[in-house]
Amino acid sequence: MSSESSPMRTCLEGLRRALPIMLGYVPVGFAFGVLAVKNNIPPALAVGMSLLMFSGSGQFVLASLWGAGAGILSVIAAVFIVNLRYLLMSAAESPWLAALPRCQRFLLGLGLTDETFVVHVTALQQGWKLRLSTLYVCNSATWLSWVAGSAVGAFCGERVSDVKPLGLDYALTAMFLALLVPQCVSRLHVLVAVFTAALSIGLRGAGMSQWNVAVATILGASLGTVLLCRKQPAASEGPDPILPKAQSSTRENRS
Repeated sequence: MSSESSPMRTCLEGLRRALPIMLGYVPVGFAFGVLAVKNNIPPALAVGMSLLMFSGSGQFVLASLWGAGAGILSVIAAVFIVNLRYLLMSAAESPWLAALPRCQRFLLGLGLTDETFVVHVTALQQGWKLRLSTLYVCNSATWLSWVAGSAVGAFCGERVSDVKPLGLDYALTAMFLALLVPQCVSRLHVLVAVFTAALSIGLRGAGMSQWNVAVATILGASLGTVLLCRKQPAASEGPDPILPKAQSSTRENRS
């Protein structure tokens, strides 16, 4: 095996990809731990949620509804709707992972988040040869950073009266922006991103609740799909960057 694909190098590559996400997950996880405790969620249960649920926005929604005294069915429905996006991300990532055994795809799916999805798909779009150790290390490192941040926030959160002066409430937004920019590799990507952001802000300004993000995302993705389908028949520049390259690369170097 060449040094380029040695286990050590593939693991270090996974850590390299995970590091920017970890820098965002620790403060956001801390903010979740503080919010959970302030909404009367026991610290151990808050950490358990991060261990087993591992859904940033879903956990924030759950903590907020818990503190508001919402019924169990309302909480389940809200978290289910918020996490529906993982179905779309799984479908988008599946062409590159289709050749893997089902158990390996299941384990990778457990670590799927918005951020790891962007990191993995961006690398695969650029022709990276699929290496499972890199994916597992990246997913595991980000998961551990989220759990660690949540634990510190849950058990030490009583010392923090408000996370806003610390800027922790903006950490997740900043991380999403940092992940969005590398994805805008064509005018179509930029158009969809700008349209979706403007529509979300407009809907919020018009009085829509938190559904503005979901509605804007669906309409923005629909616009991108329509424009892509109209562009492809006449395209002469080769395959579109959002489509996977030859799937034969997924069968190589699965170390």
